[in-house]
Amino acid sequence: MARPRPTSAASRVFVAVSAAVVVLSLAMAGILLWEGQRAVRAEAERVTRAVAETIADSAGVVDALAQGDRAAASRVLQPVIEAIIADAGVDFVTVMDPSGIRITHPDPARIGERYLGTIPEGTATLTEEFTGTLGPSVRTIVPVVSDGEVVGRVSVGVTIGSIAETLGPRVLVAVGIAVVLAAAGLAGAIFARRATRRVTGDLPAGAVRDAVSSYESMRTLGEALRAQTHEHGNRLHTAIALLELGRTSEAIEILSEDARQSQLLVDQVAARREGDPTVGALLLGKASQAAERGVEWRARIDADAPRSVLSPVDAVSVVGNLIDNALDAAASGAAPRWVDVRMTRTAEDELAVEVADSGDGIPAEIADRIFAHGFSTKPAGELGRGVGLALVRSIVEEAEGTISVTSDPTTFRVILPRRNG
Repeated sequence: MARPRPTSAASRVFVAVSAAVVVLSLAMAGILLWEGQRAVRAEAERVTRAVAETIADSAGVVDALAQGDRAAASRVLQPVIEAIIADAGVDFVTVMDPSGIRITHPDPARIGERYLGTIPEGTATLTEEFTGTLGPSVRTIVPVVSDGEVVGRVSVGVTIGSIAETLGPRVLVAVGIAVVLAAAGLAGAIFARRATRRVTGDLPAGAVRDAVSSYESMRTLGEALRAQTHEHGNRLHTAIALLELGRTSEAIEILSEDARQSQLLVDQVAARREGDPTVGALLLGKASQAAERGVEWRARIDADAPRSVLSPVDAVSVVGNLIDNALDAAASGAAPRWVDVRMTRTAEDELAVEVADSGDGIPAEIADRIFAHGFSTKPAGELGRGVGLALVRSIVEEAEGTISVTSDPTTFRVILPRRNG
């Protein structure tokens, strides 16, 4: 049975951007709806309070209630209140006596019944949501005061249904904004997919990562080999000059020392029962690179250090990038400058790779960002900056390993599962 074709990196970019756009559009619509509902309710509370206070302060209302005759007050106030309801755009206005008996009501048949709602104590004003004869409503009740005495109360309300009708246009605006935002975002996702496809073609994301890893491996191996060639070339030219001057013993000493240093690391690499010769070659080159930069090179590879599950390309990417960072840190720090590389077997039979350096350390404020893609404290114009540690973490985590960093001295520790078979 044929395996399904892996999803291309461009398609993954499209899906990720599209999903983000949909989530943001829904969130934006939700925020606009919530804000609209809050604003409409606040407006209802403000209007009911303003209308209720205006009616309560009206001389006609105060005089009618101050007489203490409910029937007479109803005859005078009912037509006035009905006109106010039509003009003010509210759903009901109820005028009542101090005990809560209705003097006016939108339904004249309910005049004389008790007001349904909370009646505050004394001269307090109250705004609440309550279900009365007209259904749920937002209402404000204020006292009518004459000569310091409460002679009645006025309640003005707007039903929840009316509030919902007012909210309707805001809902359409929120939905329209969300649709426009989603359309713009999807257009951006299509553009991002095309831009990614121009770079990666139809390669799956794993293949793109492998390509970056291969590039990083070739880069770090190339730098190591260049440094090694340069170092050996300098010593060879010096030895030739000494031979021409007849100083044979000094020429032999220079060549012998060069051979001893290289042979020590070669012996460590060769002694490994399960070693990766590619990483060994990398370490040989990095030793020369360290010497070229005035950094003391320390490398210890235990004979029983297991071979990890990483491919040679990925292994060179991981070890090479860690060493490159350590060399940069050590070279820019104070003397003595050194880099220490160790490859050992853990108690769980896994491979531990530790790279320590004498640099100034990682500032606390950026410690949590050093593995982020694109983050670097080095000049932005240098090739590959901001990729190394992010690539290292990606490779290690994909292999189900771990990577950590400690201070004093700065030490990166990678634990990788061993290869079986």
